[in-house]
Amino acid sequence: MTSTRSTISVIPVILCGGSGTRLWPLSRSGFPKQFLVLSGDDSKQSLFQQAIQRINAIGEQHQGGVKETAIELGSTLIVTNEEHRFLALDQLRELKDIHAILLLEPVGRNTAPALTLAAFQAKDAGEIDPILVITPADQTIQNQAAFIKALQDCVAVVNADDSKKTIAILGITPIAPETGYGYIMRNTKQGSIGEYAVERFVEKPDVQTAQAYLADGSYLWNSGMFVMRASTWLSALKEFRPDIFGATETAWVARSSDEAGETEFIRPDKEIFQTIPSESIDYAVIEKCPESNKFNVKMVELNAGWNDLGAWDAVWQVGKQDENGNVTSGDAIASNSRNSLIHSSSRLVSAVGVDNLIIVETADAVLVADRKNSQDVKHIVNQLESQKREEKNLHRKVARPWGWYDSVDEGERFKVKRIQVKPGASLSLQMHHHRAEHWVVVKGTAEITNGDQVIMLSENQSTYIPQGQTHRLANPGNTPLEIIEVQSGSYLGEDDIVRFEDTYGRS
Repeated sequence: MTSTRSTISVIPVILCGGSGTRLWPLSRSGFPKQFLVLSGDDSKQSLFQQAIQRINAIGEQHQGGVKETAIELGSTLIVTNEEHRFLALDQLRELKDIHAILLLEPVGRNTAPALTLAAFQAKDAGEIDPILVITPADQTIQNQAAFIKALQDCVAVVNADDSKKTIAILGITPIAPETGYGYIMRNTKQGSIGEYAVERFVEKPDVQTAQAYLADGSYLWNSGMFVMRASTWLSALKEFRPDIFGATETAWVARSSDEAGETEFIRPDKEIFQTIPSESIDYAVIEKCPESNKFNVKMVELNAGWNDLGAWDAVWQVGKQDENGNVTSGDAIASNSRNSLIHSSSRLVSAVGVDNLIIVETADAVLVADRKNSQDVKHIVNQLESQKREEKNLHRKVARPWGWYDSVDEGERFKVKRIQVKPGASLSLQMHHHRAEHWVVVKGTAEITNGDQVIMLSENQSTYIPQGQTHRLANPGNTPLEIIEVQSGSYLGEDDIVRFEDTYGRS
């Protein structure tokens, strides 16, 4: 006699928004922290890639409350900003056996509308009310096995409720009186799968209150990771925030889609989406549930070395510390220094006789901060924004869907860039009103449209693009193309560009 195992349909959801302002200057709005390698391990994967790998691993092992049930994973749903779609796509292509759909927000509206897009997609994909496993893209986990078991237990808790009124949340075992996290107060009675009923949610406390929570033992950190059926979220949102539900549904119905290889892009209507109130999952729904008799929140405890890397002090905590407590990255040297993080991106950074400092260097900015004040880096970002400084948004080296460019030098009426174009890729057919450009090929082969002419240039050959001339740069080869571009003119801003044709939908 053979036994048959039932299956649970599960869809991973990665919430990949946010700008990570407290991790400036490495994290910027054009290249936010979830796409950075920050965790201090040897994987060399970004936080975004690690989140995808972790959440998809729950279908590979069965060691929690679902060990008698097979988890059948659907396509991973990634909710991210339209601006970051090619960053996400490039990093997705580095992962094996991951099929994903990108839901692209035209503007950030916090996590409640983001999850609603994923729930509508899951509902419309033909699945029979799948269970959504939702995680942010910017967290780290040290104990993968414990994480998998806890998430599988959450799936089992939700699957056991035929009424479809249960939401499961991962609560993090606190290790310190942390004032930067929200807390979950659980019931003392443990369920059959190891879950607890949630009594209430509390806001970020002061130090004295956090110490009391730690001593009490019934309070855990709110991880921001949830498990629930798609229909449960939509019902709860319609109950507690019908304005968010209605506006998001309208934007979803008017969506458009296209494909980039095997990955699908889905875009809700931009004008409608901009009208959606900005609200988090917690504030919109989760925190209202314990006081309601319509939805239940259950908590599964997670003790797995969790960190949300919200500030540079957290990066120091998860990094590999030397015998003096220093965490170094890149070309960094420390002498007679303790308990500091020293990160170098482009040049030698040395520190002598420092204690409890954060030192972060990039090609165009340097941050020095006391570790205990690392949460306040966001105030620097606010000043950059008020001064309209580009260092808030972009690095000197800027990723583009076709490759990247690095602004290596500039002065009055000139700018010099290194430009690399991926094999088979091309820039848009474009024109500039205020500048001319000189191109020198240093590696690979370039196909150049220059007005009515199309020419091929190889290494050490060059061409000139007059001001106002329609032009395009393409790489027809199988290896990366690299050129040096010298711009000259009265205005050299990135907004002096008119696109006529564009492979990436930017014209």
